[in-house]
Amino acid sequence: MSALKRDSLPVSALRATGQLALFLVELLAQCGPALARPRLIVLQIYNAGARSLIIVMLSGLFVGMVLGLQGFDLLQRFGSEDALGIAAALGLIKELGPVVTALLFAGRAGTSLTSEIGLMRATDQLTAMQIMAVDPLRYVVAPRFLGGLIAMPLLACVFNVVGLFGAHLVGVQLMGVDRGAFWSQMQGAVELNDVTEGIVKSCVFGLACSLIAVHSGYTAEPTAEGVGLATTRTVVASSVLTLLLDYMLTAAFL
Repeated sequence: MSALKRDSLPVSALRATGQLALFLVELLAQCGPALARPRLIVLQIYNAGARSLIIVMLSGLFVGMVLGLQGFDLLQRFGSEDALGIAAALGLIKELGPVVTALLFAGRAGTSLTSEIGLMRATDQLTAMQIMAVDPLRYVVAPRFLGGLIAMPLLACVFNVVGLFGAHLVGVQLMGVDRGAFWSQMQGAVELNDVTEGIVKSCVFGLACSLIAVHSGYTAEPTAEGVGLATTRTVVASSVLTLLLDYMLTAAFL
């Protein structure tokens, strides 16, 4: 009996992973037909992306300002204050931008997607669509998945731009770092591979967070408690998976 209890967690985790993989295959099969309705996808990009702009821009500004303060304090000890632009750019583009944006995306847009689809499940709207021979994966889930997948890299780019502005604001305007050195060293040090790493990470995080959000909502128990648990599961699973994937991708690029 104790052996069964010890095995229950790995078995349940393996089962959940398999179900998520099968759901992804079914969802990808419906993404092609869903692209024939671009208006739905644009609407979901607006819901997942444009409505998250305020929190992403505010967070990017403060993260960049903190990065400027901490980076200046560290580099000042080695007499390399002019390299603050390099530290800020690489830190934001390769790590902080994609990761923090993904966490914010999971907390704002991911929970919205899960609760919306979960409520449709709880009120039998998805069942009614199936009765009318309308595939809910094609008309409900796939547009939201594609919207989140497209919005995530765009939000990461906005986060990076605003973060660099915050680092410049603190480093140049407050700490007195030379403006020309800040930008020229940044441009000379940041390479195409660094930008590619940030883009790849943001796309992978967007796929993972959007997939978990729509899957949790689609498979939620049709009750108020079930929708609440699915929303919580979205935030937790998306955050943990984002950090795990970040480590794996960083190791792969290195």
